[in-house]
Amino acid sequence: MAFASFLGRVLFASLFILSAYQEFNEYGVDGGPEAKALRPKFDAFTHRTKILIAGAIALKGLGGVLFIFGSSFGALLLLLHQLIATPIHYDFYNYDSEDKEFTQLFIKFTQNMALFGALLFFIGMKNSIPKRQPKKAPKTKTY
Repeated sequence: MAFASFLGRVLFASLFILSAYQEFNEYGVDGGPEAKALRPKFDAFTHRTKILIAGAIALKGLGGVLFIFGSSFGALLLLLHQLIATPIHYDFYNYDSEDKEFTQLFIKFTQNMALFGALLFFIGMKNSIPKRQPKKAPKTKTY
C-alpha cells in the first residue's frame, strides 16, 4: 500500500513539476508566453510580471517535489499556487456564457478546482491519521 501511495503522489506531482519545468524553459528574457498572457490582466504590475511568474514556477516546482515525499508543506505550497493562479488564469467570469472562451475557461477552472480539492483531501487525510506510537515492551509478570 505504501508503494501505491508513493506512486500516486509522484503521478499527481508530475503535473505541477512538468508544468513548472516547461514554464522555466520558456521564461526567457521577457517572462515567456505566460507573461504575455498575464500582462493584459495586470496593467498596474507590468514591470513585476516576471517576478510573479518566477514565484509561480517556484511554488509549483518546490511544492511538487516536497509533495512527492509526502510533505504537507508541499501540499500547502501547491494549494497556495492553485488558490492564486486559478482565478487569474481561468477568468471565465469575464466572458458571456455564450462565448467560446467561456466554456473552455470554465472547464479548465473546474479541473483546477478538482486539483485543489485533491490537495485538501491529502492534507485532511495526512492530519487525520494518528502518528505511529512506538510499541512498549510488555511488562514482565513477577510472582
